[in-house]
Amino acid sequence: MSSTGDDPRGLLADRVPDLGALELLLAVARHGSLGRAARELGITQPAASSRVRSMERQLGVALLDRSPRGSRLTDAGALVTDWARRIVEAAEAFDAGAQALRARRDSRLRVAASMTIAEYLLPGWLIALRQERPGTAVSLLAGNSAAVAERLLRDEADLGFVEGLAVPPGLDGTVIGHDRLVVVAAPGHPWGRRRAALPPAELAGTSLVLRERGSGTRQVLDSALAEYGGLAEPLLELASTTAVKAAAVSGAGPAVLSELAVTEELASRRLVRVPLEGVPLRRDLRAVWPRGPRPTGPARDLLTLTRRPAG
Repeated sequence: MSSTGDDPRGLLADRVPDLGALELLLAVARHGSLGRAARELGITQPAASSRVRSMERQLGVALLDRSPRGSRLTDAGALVTDWARRIVEAAEAFDAGAQALRARRDSRLRVAASMTIAEYLLPGWLIALRQERPGTAVSLLAGNSAAVAERLLRDEADLGFVEGLAVPPGLDGTVIGHDRLVVVAAPGHPWGRRRAALPPAELAGTSLVLRERGSGTRQVLDSALAEYGGLAEPLLELASTTAVKAAAVSGAGPAVLSELAVTEELASRRLVRVPLEGVPLRRDLRAVWPRGPRPTGPARDLLTLTRRPAG
């Protein structure tokens, strides 16, 4: 059986003129002049003549009688013009429906973000997005990087932001920035008073205040300290950056946190940065989305905003 179905003549698109040609024919019918029709559509007269000749060859009939006084539709041309008008009207209705779909899509944006990005970077991006798209309602779901991936895969979010070692399985993504993890402790903690850099083995062997498994912070720390025996049993395991930071400030124990999250605490000396010997705790910040085409509409605009310099 032919790949084109039951019709031996091939694809309909090969036999029917395109919309541009049909719009040209309608313009000739309105103006009685190929030149004026070409000017209305923003094309040259030679291009218009070529398009009409191509349409006549495709249909196998003459559409216009050309003379020094203008262009007049033939009887066949008048009939084709009537059909063309209905096709163009149907295309206009199709376009109006597509615009309505885009408007509905653009009226909302569902964002899922890991805790550090949600707390310290996303608010500025969303304020900028609001200025560009005041009619878009944005909902934000914050969680760890694993939870962000799950929401995207379940179609509960349009765009996600994660911290970690790689793009989660089943998603596509792009790096939008970088971050460093730092070891911090309260000034009264012994680590807060030390001058020598902390050996990685000592960090690995100490019970810390940590984020939960599945967080980007925990993924990076687990990977960096794997060769030193891995992390000791956590002193506390908490589900948010804010909670970990508060526990560290209270003196509960040292912690490893995003540099973004502790800027104010380090400046006010509520926390002290503990130098670490020879272990880079740098990580990529990524925008992620379901595998396939890049985001469109407000998700695309938000993605663009993440690449703009602050200020």
